[in-house]
Amino acid sequence: MRMLRRWWPLIAPSLLIVAISVVSQLASAAAQRQILSVLVTAAIVVALYVFIGNSGVISFGHVSFVAVGALTAGLATAPADVKPTTFPDLLPILAELEIGNIPSLLLAAVVGGLFALLTGIPLMRLSGLSAGIATFAVLIVTNNVFRNWEAIGPGAKTLSLIPQTTGFIQATIGLILVMAIAFAHQLSPPGRRLRATREDALVAGSSGIDVHRERLWAFTLSGVLAGFGGGLLVHLLGSITTDQVFLDLTFITLAMLVVGGVGSLWGALLGALTIAGLNSVLAEATRGITIGSLDLELPGGIRLLVLGLLMLLVLLLKPAGLTNSRELRWPFR
Repeated sequence: MRMLRRWWPLIAPSLLIVAISVVSQLASAAAQRQILSVLVTAAIVVALYVFIGNSGVISFGHVSFVAVGALTAGLATAPADVKPTTFPDLLPILAELEIGNIPSLLLAAVVGGLFALLTGIPLMRLSGLSAGIATFAVLIVTNNVFRNWEAIGPGAKTLSLIPQTTGFIQATIGLILVMAIAFAHQLSPPGRRLRATREDALVAGSSGIDVHRERLWAFTLSGVLAGFGGGLLVHLLGSITTDQVFLDLTFITLAMLVVGGVGSLWGALLGALTIAGLNSVLAEATRGITIGSLDLELPGGIRLLVLGLLMLLVLLLKPAGLTNSRELRWPFR
């Protein structure tokens, strides 16, 4: 019972995800695709939480790890016989590479983690605004490299013909796996030491905690999970461009994390489900939906307006997010 109570903040959200996936089988094909997008986005937001939530350091660069993972998984699974024709400047190792779905997700996670490790070695010595600006610079550089260096990416073209293997089983298992790793990390000694640096980095350092090492470890783990999330995303879409993993995804995922509650796994998940779900409904409403006998079609800009107002209200009324940055509590005495 004690073990069940300790892991309840992971078990309860996981049961919720499973329930959403099961109930979604009764929805229309279009609604199912929207829900799949919500689940994959939630995995990316939880990946951000691993570093931002535990360290208290804002990072605008995590979508660069999503981009690396997405493009790696996409290039690794696109048919090898069409890549030389579509992308003639690709490196031979990338042009000839063709692997399956699961290996591509693992490769995306490894590449995302390595990239996070290399960039994190210098960046994790920074804090506050300096860290935010530096990570944003990483995002800009990564996007420009992929957009202009066609030896390692699609450039300005669309990377297509990617197997669409992210269905409900893969998305559900992938999200729960990311959540389990995130929760295990926050319970582990490195996670507790990192949270100590979040409360007061100076005191933590004087107590013998290596602030740089703890931040770097979490940054790398977060990069692994973000790369994995990018693999899930590209296998959901079936095609991808560099613009799809750039500024829009950066700010919407950060908004989800802040709205839900940056300091807890439950907050990251709830913020992702709330904002991504509402975003999907509003996007569908702008194209026209039918509710019973009512035909509803919203103006094109209403989606961003509603999301912006919601975020503003949450931040004004509940600065710690919808969950007050707390985990789900054990419901029984």
